[in-house]
Amino acid sequence: MQVVDKDFSNSVKNSPFKDNLINWSIFIFLSIVWGSSFKLMKIGMVELSSYQVASIRIFSAGLFLFPLAIKYLKDITFRDLSLITFSGILGNYAPAYLFCISETKIESSLAGIINSLMPIFVIVFGKLFFNLEVTSKKITGVIIAFVGLAFLLLSKGLTEDLHFFYIALAVLATVLYGINSNFISSKFKDIPSLKIISVSMSVLAIPSFFTLLSTGFFNKISADPSFVTSTVASAILGIFGTAAASGLFYVLIKRAGSVFASLVTNSMPIVAVFLGFLSGESITIIQMICLAVILCGIYYANRKVE
Repeated sequence: MQVVDKDFSNSVKNSPFKDNLINWSIFIFLSIVWGSSFKLMKIGMVELSSYQVASIRIFSAGLFLFPLAIKYLKDITFRDLSLITFSGILGNYAPAYLFCISETKIESSLAGIINSLMPIFVIVFGKLFFNLEVTSKKITGVIIAFVGLAFLLLSKGLTEDLHFFYIALAVLATVLYGINSNFISSKFKDIPSLKIISVSMSVLAIPSFFTLLSTGFFNKISADPSFVTSTVASAILGIFGTAAASGLFYVLIKRAGSVFASLVTNSMPIVAVFLGFLSGESITIIQMICLAVILCGIYYANRKVE
């Protein structure tokens, strides 16, 4: 990965067009993969518990990346190992469980919309703890986005039971994403992206395995099509939605900054809402308007001054 990172750096110097093309290619890939992850969680929880789906996600990611982790663990310092593991908890481990638990009561499309608030939390916590410059434009954008979320929750409450606690879990997961994006930008400038994701996921696969063990997952294993579908969906979440996507996300943060990278959540809700609609989840005009307000606030907070 050190060679890859160096190539990326050279592309910035030698070809701005090529650099932007790579950035936007990663951006689109992440939008599709992470946008569909909310639906994959629902598929996983048809036969498995929320804890089992999240554990399979982390365990499969760690297992997939373990060969790389062995290479990096040979010369890693205890300090780097601690920081990388902490980042993994913030950016992958805890959110995986929080989103799965939240989706036991809320729709995957709503979870995807809530996740679109990530750039706002990048700005808020970047200012509070990471010396990120915050202008009046960014503050206005934050306010607009939160107004959109407030009206979105109100619209859901008018048509169905509002599971506030489970919505709060999804919001907390998004908060952790925002903190971790700033953490990566400030602490891991000289650490290869694959080193971060492979080591963190391999370490965190250990508690995930014991969670699977304690929930009786291995006693439930069968060839039943529904069980296989749920298990495969959870594993896909780990291999693509965590291992591959998180590694690319770390690359994007290093290449383009935490704010730009966090904007991938702008397009994720479109994928999440579309897949939710295809599977019969209720999507109203009011909710789509609220999503548009949230995205407008995020865009305004992050747009460059001409």
